[in-house]
Amino acid sequence: MTEFTDISVLDISGLFGDDSDAMDALAVRFRETYATAGFGYITGHGIDPALVEQVFAASARFHALPHADKMAIALDGKHRGFIPIDTSTDVNSTLADVTRPNQSESFMMMREDAPGTEAGSYLAGANQWPDLDGFRDDVTAYHDALIGLGRAMVRLVAHALDVPETALNPGFDTPTTWLRLLYYPPTDPMEGDDLYGSAPHCDFGFLTILAQDDIGGLQVQTPEGAWVDAPRIPGSFVVNVGDMLHRWSNGILKSTPHRVINRSGRARYSCPFFFDPHVSTVIAPLDGCVDATRPAAFDPLVFGAFLKSELEAGYDAHQTEV
Repeated sequence: MTEFTDISVLDISGLFGDDSDAMDALAVRFRETYATAGFGYITGHGIDPALVEQVFAASARFHALPHADKMAIALDGKHRGFIPIDTSTDVNSTLADVTRPNQSESFMMMREDAPGTEAGSYLAGANQWPDLDGFRDDVTAYHDALIGLGRAMVRLVAHALDVPETALNPGFDTPTTWLRLLYYPPTDPMEGDDLYGSAPHCDFGFLTILAQDDIGGLQVQTPEGAWVDAPRIPGSFVVNVGDMLHRWSNGILKSTPHRVINRSGRARYSCPFFFDPHVSTVIAPLDGCVDATRPAAFDPLVFGAFLKSELEAGYDAHQTEV
C-alpha cells in the first residue's frame, strides 16, 4: 500500500455544476485520495459557514450545562442523547492497548422520525433534546444541510468507483444519519500516550464529514503505522471512509484508523456527521468493483444487524458505567 505523509485537499465544487470533465477529474482525485489515505479535506462544498459557527456555538452551550441537566437526557436505546466522560473504553480495540476511557463527552442526535415512522425498525424514533433555547433548531438546521452534502458525496463515490450513479441510491432514500457534538476537556500534557480523547478506531459507516475547531489533536494512521496530523483548514471539512464503504468498494477505498489526543491544555470541540445507508441495506461488494483480478473480499451483511451488534454492546456498557 502506498504511504502518505499529509492529507489531500479536494475542491468538490465541480460536483455541483454541469462540467462533465471537471466531474471526471474530481472522481479520479477522490479515488486516488481515498484508495491511499482514506481521508481528505473537502472545500467548495456549499455549506454556509454561518451554519458551522452556529452548530459549534450550540455545542458549547450544551456542554456548559450542569451535569445533572445533561444526564436528564442520557443516551437511550435509540442511541440518542448525552454520553458523559469516562464511560467509553474500547477494550476490544485491535489498534491500541486501550485501558483508560476516552476523555470526551458528547451529545448524539439522529434523523428525527415522526411518531409511527417505520414502527419497530431498529433505531427509528425521536431525539432527546435538552431544555436549551434555540438548541434544537440550530442543531437540526446543520444536520439537515449535511444530509444534502452527504447525498452529493454518494454521487461522487459512484463516479469514483466507475459504477452507475444510481448504484448506491437505494441505500440512501432514507439514510441513517448521526450528528455528534463532542467536547474534549483539557488534559494534562504530561499524561501518558495511552490517554486518548478518542482511542484509535475506524468508523463503521459510509462517510464521516467532520467539522473541527483550531485546537488540533486529530491524527490519521499511515499504512506503516505512523500518525499524521489533520488540523483544521478554515472553510473545509475532513471527510473519511467508513467500514461499510470499504466493503461496498471491495476494499478499494480505505477505512483508516484515526485518533484524537488533546495535549493543547485547552478544550477541544468537534462535530462529526455520519452519513450511512438505511438499516435494511445489504452491504456487498459492488459489481463494478469485482473482477477476475479482484474477487469479492467480503460476504454480504445487513447494515442494521451489524449496527445492532456494535451499538448495543456499547449502550449496555454506558448504562453499567454511568
